Amino acid sequence: MEFEGGCYCKRVRYRAEGEPAMRAQCHCRECQYITGGGPNFFMMMPADGFTYTRGEAKGFTRDDIERPVTREFCPDCGTHLVTRVPGFPVLVVKVGGMDDPSQFGGPQAAIFTCDMQPFHEIGDDMPRHERMPG
Repeated sequence: MEFEGGCYCKRVRYRAEGEPAMRAQCHCRECQYITGGGPNFFMMMPADGFTYTRGEAKGFTRDDIERPVTREFCPDCGTHLVTRVPGFPVLVVKVGGMDDPSQFGGPQAAIFTCDMQPFHEIGDDMPRHERMPG
């Protein structure tokens, strides 16, 4: 799979290629902050198949939690583009930044349902996981 994407203001662009390790919707509280309250739709893509092609993303890593992730976003418009997990060979690529979000094809699972809000919706046939599946 190959796709391109970027931020809302078009100053940061990327290209990703490889086979997705997972396609999901995340209901964790952290993702709710990033999305404005809803679940976050993402694909885990090989880190070595991802490159920024224009501009530079800014990273943010919390310093008050154990094993924090680094969230990368456009420094101008704030669009969240990817998340890097320490020691993990894949990136969490946010579907909203893809040029053609239909390439996502839909989530295979809902994760971190332990933080799910009453107004979040998950299809009846969607596998659900309280946390990250093993």
